[in-house]
Amino acid sequence: MASRTTIYMNRHNHKEFMAEAIRQAGENIRNGNGGPFGAVIVKDGKVVATAGNRVTSSNDPTAHAEIVAIREACKELNTFDLSGCVIYASCEPCPMCLGAVMWARINKLYYAANRDDAARAGFDDEVFYTELSLPPDQRQLPVDQLMQDDAIEVFNQWIEKTDKIEY
Repeated sequence: MASRTTIYMNRHNHKEFMAEAIRQAGENIRNGNGGPFGAVIVKDGKVVATAGNRVTSSNDPTAHAEIVAIREACKELNTFDLSGCVIYASCEPCPMCLGAVMWARINKLYYAANRDDAARAGFDDEVFYTELSLPPDQRQLPVDQLMQDDAIEVFNQWIEKTDKIEY
């Protein structure tokens, strides 16, 4: 596996990859596929996936550009582990996308616009940042825990499974 220092390209390449993410965002608006967001995933200096936001065109609230790009990169590389990859996002990822980037084990994230820029355009994620910092019983979304013991039994089965694929 390449070291982190060899994975990251020179600044010129970073700008090219970010320009592509921004281009994807603009193209997404022109095509009417969704919001003004784009993402590019790169491995070993090569683009493995590009995507725009597809929320409205796919009727999928999780189809943010970063998520769509992660799905495409996983298909392209035939893996659920994107270690060694870098993601370029036209905007600072929302909490859902940041979580997905982390779950995918992507090594580095670059973004262009920030969440304040997005909020000015009508994409305000502040409620999510605020909600996630609160204990579950203080959030706007009502939450109740049910059947914990039954769920723990399933986790125990996982712990004891000898042929599992760890992730």
